[in-house]
Amino acid sequence: MVITLFLGLTPALANAVSGGQLQQQAQVLTWTAGDDFRAYMSVPTSAVAGPATLVFENSAATGNTSGMQHTLTFDTGNPAYNRDVDVNILADPYDSKGGRWTVDVVLTPGVYHYFCAIPGHGAMSGLLVVSGGNQDTTPPTVTAALSGDQDRNGAYVGAATVTLTATDTESGVEKVEYSLDGSAYTTYTTPVTVTQPGQHTVTYRATDRAGNTSEPATITFTVVTPPDPDTTPPTVTAVLSGQQDGEGSYVGAATVTLTATDTESGVDKIEYSLDGQAYATYSSPVTVNHPGQHTVTYRATDRVGNTSEPATVTFTVVAVSHNPECPVLDTRPVVWLGTVNTGLPNRLVGDGCTINNLIASERNWLNHAEFVTHVKAIAEHLLHLGVVSKAERKSLIDQASASAVGKADNQNGYETILDRSGASFKQWEQVGAGGFTRNADGSITSLPVNGLGMLWFPIRQYGDFSMKLQWRDDAPGDKRANSGVFVRFPGVHKHPQEPRPEWVAIKYGHEIQILDAADGDRYKTGSVYGFRGVDLDGAQVTTKGTWNDLEIRVVGQHYSIYRNGELVNEFINTPGAVFDPPRSDDPGSAGRQNASGYVGLQVHGAADVVSFRNVRVAPLNP
Repeated sequence: MVITLFLGLTPALANAVSGGQLQQQAQVLTWTAGDDFRAYMSVPTSAVAGPATLVFENSAATGNTSGMQHTLTFDTGNPAYNRDVDVNILADPYDSKGGRWTVDVVLTPGVYHYFCAIPGHGAMSGLLVVSGGNQDTTPPTVTAALSGDQDRNGAYVGAATVTLTATDTESGVEKVEYSLDGSAYTTYTTPVTVTQPGQHTVTYRATDRAGNTSEPATITFTVVTPPDPDTTPPTVTAVLSGQQDGEGSYVGAATVTLTATDTESGVDKIEYSLDGQAYATYSSPVTVNHPGQHTVTYRATDRVGNTSEPATVTFTVVAVSHNPECPVLDTRPVVWLGTVNTGLPNRLVGDGCTINNLIASERNWLNHAEFVTHVKAIAEHLLHLGVVSKAERKSLIDQASASAVGKADNQNGYETILDRSGASFKQWEQVGAGGFTRNADGSITSLPVNGLGMLWFPIRQYGDFSMKLQWRDDAPGDKRANSGVFVRFPGVHKHPQEPRPEWVAIKYGHEIQILDAADGDRYKTGSVYGFRGVDLDGAQVTTKGTWNDLEIRVVGQHYSIYRNGELVNEFINTPGAVFDPPRSDDPGSAGRQNASGYVGLQVHGAADVVSFRNVRVAPLNP
């Protein structure tokens, strides 16, 4: 409703603007003005929703002896108030109505703000509270929330802040008040912070625009003096584990476990350096399997920046005898049954094998029963050799029985991220050159296009994981395809050091090589490209055109590569290793110390045609 009445118009025009002769309603609300430009002479304060007649009189009868003009204007620009009635009446004793104007309106529940729009008369203003047809008798609802740093006893260290919030669904909140520790009430405008040590009580209440005040409520809390600044660094300890020979050397591998404690601000990070290399952040036990003497330097930093003095632990790793039954020694610290960490130390068994080598849970088992039977036989053999105790034998058998090894992958925690459906293929993104085409059977085949590229899965990053897939060499003629699988690389777009998306994976992740050629690149299938190679014999080459199973397991910085269920390579991603052959802009292993990352499939070149299918990933809990 918009009604505007102007002084100085002819009576006919004034009536036309005001809507003609108005019918007075049962509810009449009257404002009066006089010679005072600071306040109306009289105003209504409340009304009931529905039809109403507004009366504005600025005449000699209401005390105007000077002929001063005033307006009654309803505010329609402030969202804090009702804006559905647009009234702007200008009146003085000498206008066509003698200074008395009326207008019919319809009021809705809420609050209207009115004022005089004459310059200099801004102090003439007020609020009209309209109830929903019944008198507002309900006070506001008030809540209090405490915030601040707390100690173990729940006391607030240094300061506590009280935030008050009030709501009123009828006339609206007029004000919130609070009292601290029994002092006089103060109007609340911003959160109240209390720093004085001791127990405190804040009492609070709120009043609505109809005058209803809530019952006082309280919140009690304690503030304690902050402790002296933390200047003490964390305490760090190192524990070595692994199988030792008679001279104390570790046979095959040694594992360093670091632990840090800080009783004040807490531990922020632990770092370590292997053999003088750059420090790296410690996230899981570090396994060293290179023969020779090694030194791990370690330190820890707390949450306020105190760093412990570097400490060291020195040890020697000796090579194990080569065992043709275990061509690659499995040096993982613990025994795994598929995706299950048994917690049992992965000990050496005879010459050149470990428990993990013998159990070989990553093989393609016919069924679960076959695997359990195998584990029972291995466990009995280990007990006979004195490698495990009776309790450990039982634990191995029980955990094998409870595992899902030999069952469907989805029962082992694997999620398929590339299946036979077009929908799963659409979740992947191609960057760089080339690409893949989807085949009728759901597999994908690289396009014969020159240049490096990658199809990556941008949906999620993986921390410790097992990734399984199948690949097939489909290179034309007698050529063997060169390809690979990228793991643990960061997001490829807008990388701060590398603008080419496909090169982000190459330089800041690890590529697990696919190449069965007798010539060409020395890194064959199963190699961690640039860091730990596999030769042609170790790659366990199959006939071209054969589907191969590939599994990549990463726990911490320990990489295990399996081809068709057989371990073909192990790599421990310690910082300081240099990419080989050297590249001037390659960050080495120090730039690849990622605790999580994405996965992708490589496109290598026009003649390097390769197919992939059935890509699955399962999380691993070290």
